Amino acid sequence: MLDPTTLFVALIFSSIGLGYFIYGRRQQDKRYFYTGLGLMFYPYVVSAVWPMVGVGVVLLVLPRFLP
Repeated sequence: MLDPTTLFVALIFSSIGLGYFIYGRRQQDKRYFYTGLGLMFYPYVVSAVWPMVGVGVVLLVLPRFLP
């Protein structure tokens, strides 16, 4: 049985990932494009809440620090 908290966190980060994906595609910025893909698909791999939040936050700030 899935925990509602896990589903909610996955929904939040996947929604933000969709925004990054669309922004990266329209601006032709590969950093946001691939980060958006990562944000949308990593909840399928990470199933615990706190690691999911940690990876999500790292992926959210990653495009700012990449050249």
